[in-house]
Amino acid sequence: MTGATLNNTSALETRAEARETLQTAFDRIRANSIALTNPLEIEDQVVQTCEEVSPTKWHLGHTSWFFETLILKPYLPGYNVLDARYDYIFNSYYNAVGPQFSRPDRGALSRPTVAEIHEYRAHIERGMTAFFNAADAKTWGRAACAVEVGLHHEQQHQELILTDIKEVLSHNPLAPAPYAPGRQTPRRAAPRAAHWRGFEGGLSPIGHDPLTKDATVAFDNECPRHAEFIRPFELMSRPVTNREFLAFIDEGGYREPAHWFSDGWALAQKQGWTAPLYWRAQDGAWRHYTLCGLMALDLDAPVSHVSFYEASAYASWAGARLPTESEWEHASTGQEAQTQANLLDFSSTAEAAAPVDAPRPRASAESQTLEQLFGDVWEWTMSPYAPYRGFQTLPGPLSEYNGKFMCNQYVLRGGACTTPRDHIRLTYRNFFQPDARWQFSGFRLARDGA
Repeated sequence: MTGATLNNTSALETRAEARETLQTAFDRIRANSIALTNPLEIEDQVVQTCEEVSPTKWHLGHTSWFFETLILKPYLPGYNVLDARYDYIFNSYYNAVGPQFSRPDRGALSRPTVAEIHEYRAHIERGMTAFFNAADAKTWGRAACAVEVGLHHEQQHQELILTDIKEVLSHNPLAPAPYAPGRQTPRRAAPRAAHWRGFEGGLSPIGHDPLTKDATVAFDNECPRHAEFIRPFELMSRPVTNREFLAFIDEGGYREPAHWFSDGWALAQKQGWTAPLYWRAQDGAWRHYTLCGLMALDLDAPVSHVSFYEASAYASWAGARLPTESEWEHASTGQEAQTQANLLDFSSTAEAAAPVDAPRPRASAESQTLEQLFGDVWEWTMSPYAPYRGFQTLPGPLSEYNGKFMCNQYVLRGGACTTPRDHIRLTYRNFFQPDARWQFSGFRLARDGA
């Protein structure tokens, strides 16, 4: 997921309510993480099925380690470490902090137990309560940005808890449905026919500006605000659906190399890709594995769990292309609040017992509105993940959080149905390697304008 948080730090230092606001957010976000894991059995939380995913219990430990390492140790006098060995176990990739346990082997860690990790979380939360109450103005001014980093970092891992456990449980022939009891199915609306929306070219402001009025939190990779030249283009009004992607499959999309990048074609053949991840052909129909168990494929929902390679192959087959991230942001400007207001929050505490991981289509009242931009599926773009001109990492260990991953990955935009709602924003730059399929990743089409 994307990296270190950047905000208007001076505002955090001077606003009298900032400390209370962040403490309230800390309590809420930490509770959300546990709520997401409550439907899982202990046995579910210790499994790792591939290098990309981590056991649920590791996410719970790592997010606690983050607060301990970057806030409690440097800023809370007299803080007592619960277990010094956790520095090694729960360090993800911070070389400046110390060595890390092998990521592909996290599933081999039977200890610490789930119960011990819950004790660790409680220890960290007591420490953070003491920090919020005791830090003087100078200490708070130095630590406030790191506190907010930790909050958004934990929200990233809340999304990973859901995506990772889905990958883990998908390997079980029993097709577990841990989130099915009491799940709430969103009201379904017939999808509008897709149409092309045209946009004029020219210089367009792109990225986050922390100095604007009411500026919210953003990651450092979203900065600085800058102008990019965009040629006229058209964007499809909604993401590609399962029904539309099924036509690509039926017409031999996975058997015809003409529309594929070479690396993608080789990987698809090697791994035997014939459909999006979690799709299963049974009794002449398609079904797919979800967090609510094995379900009939909703043909009108946005296609998800496809790689960049699959998305770009479909776009070529359809006579189109993927949008650049600047095109996506330019086209989406001004539509965030309207679209986001129509979404169900599948990863909040209220919905945590029943996140529905199959996004549902919604009709738009305006024919020129771009639909389902935020919070259904992460949308692949054709833009390599690279720094904006003038990009600067945060100082200290947080410099490793983001900048060092700006190589061999592609940008996704928009947020998924598993993304916490207050974590989604217009300028958010997610990124993954082009073969990634376990994330809730889909796409919409673009083409050059006249």
